[in-house]
This record gives sequence, C-alpha cells and structure tokens, in this order.
Amino acid sequence: MNEEDYVMVTRDGPFATSRRVPVFPDLLSGIDSFINTLHTVLWPLNRYIHENPELAFEEYKTHDALTKFMESQDGWKVTKSAYGIETAWIASYDSGHEGPVVSFNAEMDALPKLGHACGHNLIAIVSLAAALATAEMIRQHNLCGRVLLLGTPGEEGWGGGKIRLLEAGAYRNVDVSLISHPGILNNSPLVRTTAFTRLEVEYFGRPAHAANNPWRGINALDALVIAYNAVSVLRQQTMPSDVLGMSITNGGGPPNVIHEYTAGVCVIRATTASRLRELQDKVSACFRAGAEATGARVEIKIVPGYADHVPNGLLARSYTKYWNALPNVPEPLIPPPGEFTFVKASTDQGNISYALPSVNASFAIPPGSEHGPPHTPDFEQSSGTQAAFARALRVAKALAGTAVDVLRDPKLLDQVKEQWKRDMKEAIGL
Repeated sequence: MNEEDYVMVTRDGPFATSRRVPVFPDLLSGIDSFINTLHTVLWPLNRYIHENPELAFEEYKTHDALTKFMESQDGWKVTKSAYGIETAWIASYDSGHEGPVVSFNAEMDALPKLGHACGHNLIAIVSLAAALATAEMIRQHNLCGRVLLLGTPGEEGWGGGKIRLLEAGAYRNVDVSLISHPGILNNSPLVRTTAFTRLEVEYFGRPAHAANNPWRGINALDALVIAYNAVSVLRQQTMPSDVLGMSITNGGGPPNVIHEYTAGVCVIRATTASRLRELQDKVSACFRAGAEATGARVEIKIVPGYADHVPNGLLARSYTKYWNALPNVPEPLIPPPGEFTFVKASTDQGNISYALPSVNASFAIPPGSEHGPPHTPDFEQSSGTQAAFARALRVAKALAGTAVDVLRDPKLLDQVKEQWKRDMKEAIGL
C-alpha cells in the first residue's frame, strides 16, 4: 500500500521489511523527468530495431544503431564487438569515484520468421533508458560508482550471448545485473524462469542381414526404442513442473538390415538447477538401459542450456516501490511481497543470476487483437506500438530507481549480496 513517498510492507524475509522504505522523491522526480525527455529520441530507435529484426549473433544493424547512439552521449565509453563477439558491445559510465557497479543487459536478437515477437526491441530500450537515467542521477547527486550497459546478443535458442560474455569476464567485478522482459500477463520483478538442458544420445550396434543371420547383429534401433519408452515411463513419476521432450533424429537404415546406428535428443526443463540435475541423471539412466539391454554402445552428450532465473528479493523490493510510486499504476498489479512469478520460458539471464544478484522484471504491454503472448505474430505487432514503448519507459524508470538505490545505499548492496548467497545455497540444493 502506498503512503505518500513510502511503500508500507509488512511481511518478513528478504522481500520485505517491517519499516517504511523511502522512495527518495528527489531521485524519483529526477529519473521520471529525465526519461520523459528521452521519449522523442528513443522512439525512432525503438522503431528501427523493431523494423529490422535480426537473428541471434547476426544483430549487426542493431549493434551499430545502439553503439552509435551511446557514442553520442556525454561521458560514455563504448566498446564495439566486445570480448570477440561481433555483435556484443559495452557502454560504460564512470563517476570517477570508487563505488558499486550496476549493469543493465540489452537484448537485441529476433525470432526466425516472427521478427521481434519476443519484444527484444523493448528490452534494449528499457536497459538503455535506465542506464542513461542512472548516469544522470550520478551526475546530479554526486554518487560514486559505475554504470555498465551491455549489448547481449543471441538470447533466443541455444546461443547464450550472456553466457559467452560471462565466461569472457564481462561481468567481473559487477555488483548487480538488471534487465526486463515484456509479455501480456505479468508485472513482476520476482520472475522465476525454467532451467533446461539438452541430452543427445547415439547408439552404435553391429549390422547383419535381418533374414539370413540376425543373431550376428546388435540392433541400435532397439536400444533407442527401449530408451524412448523408458523416458516415456519416467514421465509418470515426474513433477507437474518437469518437462521431458524426446525425438528420434536418426532411426536407422533399411528395414531388412539390423540397424547399426541410431540417435535421439531429449530436452529437459525444470524449475531449479538442482531438479534439472536429478532429471538429467534419470534420463541418462534411461539411455544407458537401452545399451545394457541390447549390447549396443552408447554415447551421451550433454549440451548445457540455460539456468533458471533466481531473482534477488531486495532488488525486487526496490523495483516495486518505484513502480508503485509512479502515477497511474497499470494492471495487473505487482504480486504481494515474496510471491514469485513462475514462467515456463528460459533465458540466459538465469545464468547471470547464478553469478551475481539479478532482477528480470516482467512487464505487461497492451495486447493485440488476438491477445497473443510472446512468440506469436500478434505479439510481434504489439511490441512495436507506442503503447508498448510507453510501458517500457515506465519499466526503465523503476529499474533506474533500483540501480540508484544500490549506488546510494552501501548497506543495501551488502544485504543484496548476502541474500544472493543464501539464494544460491538453496538453488543448488546445499
């Protein structure tokens, strides 16, 4: 419940506090006014990205447009094609005084045949506007620290641009990571996403003529069928949130020959990394069972996907207070403190959340005529509207407020990091 310049929170735990949490009216007013001034310059940039969709790691036009814009901003240092990734980039603003380092991720890639049906144009604009506003507050209030804006390519599919940047050291010494994601259902900074991985299996048998001497063969297709059925049976004893999807990618050779080679793929999704490991072990056992039953040789390749996103409750609390303090709070309302928003989708921001405190704020844009969710043609049209852009700027204001809270209150950052450590112990099952 909002009371003047405060948010009253009554629940205990990392997501709330029994005291009133100040919104800092001077900061909110400054952020609000500054981002409003960006409307006329960011709208054409948003339209350009939306009208020029590019696939993962091919975001050349978007890379050039965003880096050109950031190079025109006072005080920002821009690195193109950062860390050896052609379409990755980093813009940095340094106060000149040691302090916290807050980062924003700007996604850029689109979907095959669907354009920006996941709204990455909005994600990029939110992070860019929030980063600029944070830098402006550093200037206006003489705050210490740095702001990083990272152009993170290849989020769709298996690429994981953020993972590549993380492994290359882009997030080294960064204190918090902030990002957003549009949809039509939720306004929430406590988003939990799904972890997933991919298991590729191959069976190597021994060919023989199926009529003349089948006893000399080892049937790789039998091994794969046993494994496929074992995975199907396993589904009976999985949790409702678990997802096991399997396909046969190579079903063997001619029917009159004992099959020498077969292959398949199983994609596993789970709500936590620890649960994902459990399912991975169970599916691997199903694959080995096929080999054990037939005598075929099995090779199992585990292709890492994305980790589940673990939101930081204290950062989420900060985001919520600024979101609610801005006028005309849109529906749906942010859920009560401590209530997670679970989504089936996966994102490489999940991997970032296992490396440092993170918020991936979901925000609802006005839906299209068919109320299509992300990854539909209807949502692609919705993500390019003025109404969606206006909602994105509101998100930018709340994210900027969150970042400035971290820069302004050293004790808050210490609490955020302590909470992150506790979250990680729980997430990995310690």
